[in-house]
Amino acid sequence: MTTAQSVLDLIGNTPIVELRQIDTGPCSLFVKLENQNPGGSIKDRIGLSMIEAAERDGRLKPGGTIVEATAGNTGLGLALVAGQKGYRLIIVIPDKMSQEKIFNLKAMGAEIVLTRSDVGKGHPDYYQDKAAAIAARIPGALHVNQFANPANPLAHETGTGPEIWSQMAHEVDAVVCGVGSGGTITGLARFFEKVSPQTEIVLADPKGSILADYVESGELKTEVGSWLVEGIGEDFIPPVCDLSRVKRAITVDDEESFRTSREVLMKTGILAGTSSGTLIAAALRYCREQTRPRRVVTFVCDSGNKYMSKAFNDYWMFDQGLLKRKQHGDLRDLISRPYEEGGTVTVQPTDTLMTAYSRMKLNDISQLPVVEDGQIVGLIDEADILLAVYDDRNKFAQPTAEAMTKRLETIEASTAIRDLLPIFDQGHVAIVKEGDRFHGLITRIDLLNYLRRSAA
Repeated sequence: MTTAQSVLDLIGNTPIVELRQIDTGPCSLFVKLENQNPGGSIKDRIGLSMIEAAERDGRLKPGGTIVEATAGNTGLGLALVAGQKGYRLIIVIPDKMSQEKIFNLKAMGAEIVLTRSDVGKGHPDYYQDKAAAIAARIPGALHVNQFANPANPLAHETGTGPEIWSQMAHEVDAVVCGVGSGGTITGLARFFEKVSPQTEIVLADPKGSILADYVESGELKTEVGSWLVEGIGEDFIPPVCDLSRVKRAITVDDEESFRTSREVLMKTGILAGTSSGTLIAAALRYCREQTRPRRVVTFVCDSGNKYMSKAFNDYWMFDQGLLKRKQHGDLRDLISRPYEEGGTVTVQPTDTLMTAYSRMKLNDISQLPVVEDGQIVGLIDEADILLAVYDDRNKFAQPTAEAMTKRLETIEASTAIRDLLPIFDQGHVAIVKEGDRFHGLITRIDLLNYLRRSAA
C-alpha cells in the first residue's frame, strides 16, 4: 500500500457501489461515491483542474487571489486546493446554503461573501455577477467562473468518465447526472460519445429549474421556480454546459429528493447530500420504468454531513412542509416542537440556571418552558437569567424556579389562530395547553411557517 504525498493526490479514483437494498426494477443501479474525495464532494475534481489550468496558462500567479461564485461544494474544492497551494480565496455564496458548508469554507481559510438567492442573472446581487465584480476590483485576481471554464468538463472527460468505464468493466447503459455548472454531464457525455455512444445520458433536475424542460422541448422557459436542493438546477444554461447528447430528463421535487436522501441512509448506510437525493430518485425512476435489465450509474455528489441541520433534521423538514405529521385541526398543528413527541426543550424547576443557559445555547433558543410532572409551571428566558446572575455569578447554581416567570398566559388548543396575534404583539410566545396537559409553544416563526405551508 502506497502513501500519498499530498491530500491533492487523493482526489478522484472514488469507489462505486451497487444499491442492492432498494428496489431498482429490472436494472442494476450503481452509485459513484464522490463524497469520498478529500474535500467531500465531486467538486474537488474541478477545483484542482481549474486551478492547475490557470497556473499553466499564467492567469494565476503564486500568492494570487481566486474568486468564485458557488453553491458551496465548488468552493470547498477550491478551498482545498487553494489552501495547499497558498492562494487567497474569496467565495460568493447564495444565502440559501447550509450553515455547515459556510462553516466548512471559513474553517479552510476562505473569505465568504453572502449574497441574495432570490434574484436572477443580471442583478448586481446575483452571486455570479457579484463574483465577477469583486474579481474585477482586485488586481491580478482570477475569476474561476466554473460556468464557462473549459477545465471544468475536462476534469470529467479525462477523469470521472474513464474511471466509471473501467470500474463498470465497459458495461454502462445509462448515466444519470445533475447540472449545476454543467461540467459533469458535459464531460461525461463527451467521454461516452467516444467509447460507448449507445450509453444514455439522463438529466436529473430539481422541480423549478429550467433545464429539464429545455431538454424535453428545446425551449427555454422564462419563468423559474425555486427549490431547496443545493448545488444543482439552474435558471439559465451555463456556457460550459452542452446538453446535445442528453435526450431524457427527469424532474424531481424537493420532497422526493430529501426523502430519497433519508431512505438511502436508512437502507444502505450511505450518508448522501440533497442533490444526491435528486439524482438517485431520478435514477430509481429510470430503472423502474425499464423493461429489460440495464446497468445504470449515478452519483453520491457529496456527503449528507453538510445537511444535518436540514435534510436530516425532522423539525426543519416539518417546517418546510417536507415531512407530514398528524393534523389535529387546531393550534397543535402550529407547534413545531410538540412536547408529547419530546420535541420541546425544557428544564425542571430544580435544574440550575446554568443548565437552563446551556440548553438555550445548545439549541439556539432564547426561552424554555419549565415543566414538572408533565405540566408547565413557568417560563424562563435570557433576560430572567441575566437579571439573576449579573450581580452574583454564583447564582448560576441556583434553581431555575427562583428566576422563572410564574405568571403564564396560556391558551387552549381550540383557540382561533387570529387570537395569537395579540400575544405576539406583546412580545410573548403562545403556551398551548388542554386542561393541565402541556402541548408546546408557538412562536412568530411557527405561525409564519404555517402560513407559508398553507399557501404552497
